[in-house]
Amino acid sequence: MGFLKHFVDIVLHLDKYLSHIIQKFGNWTYLILFVVIFSETGLVVFPFLPGDSLIFTTGVFAATGAFDKWILFAILGIASIAGDNTNYWIGNFLGPKVFHYENSRFFNREHLLKTHKFYEKYGGKTIIIAKFIPIIRTFTPFVAGIGSMTYPRFLVYDVIGGISWISIFMFGGYYFGNIPVVRRNFTLVIFLIIIISTLPGIVEYLRHRSSGKNID
Repeated sequence: MGFLKHFVDIVLHLDKYLSHIIQKFGNWTYLILFVVIFSETGLVVFPFLPGDSLIFTTGVFAATGAFDKWILFAILGIASIAGDNTNYWIGNFLGPKVFHYENSRFFNREHLLKTHKFYEKYGGKTIIIAKFIPIIRTFTPFVAGIGSMTYPRFLVYDVIGGISWISIFMFGGYYFGNIPVVRRNFTLVIFLIIIISTLPGIVEYLRHRSSGKNID
């Protein structure tokens, strides 16, 4: 419970924690950000890591000069695409048998099945759409690699989705994050980003519930 409380505090106060990291590690912060985004997109055991809100916050700091915006954009973009590609090839290696794995502390089979259904509904566009939906974006490359999509086709969608995701949130933070009203209510803004990001998944869940279908 203590870990969860601390994790929520970090997510809601990313500006405070990121400021401390920058002061302590300087330019090594770029590497730390790379690892976080790579892990969230590339490893199915870390779907809970902050993505949208963290990228937005880095944009805010870039506007103050703490980061070079183009170096930051390149590093975050490479991390996203490299993570997705790693995830794709892990799924490709494990194959369809992964659907029979039981839930564990680090692997949630339910998330995998939901992502598979999401993919069946939206096809190749899922790679782009999913970049803006937490958890789904972590499992989508994995599902694609299992056999649903050829690698060249996946790569095209992934580059488009990755660049779009980083651009929208990073430059959103860069241009709007330091507006006085946003800075005064930064925790609320982060909370709203989280809510908006998870909204499509919530809507999909409620839609299935109202139709009487089982989403498991």
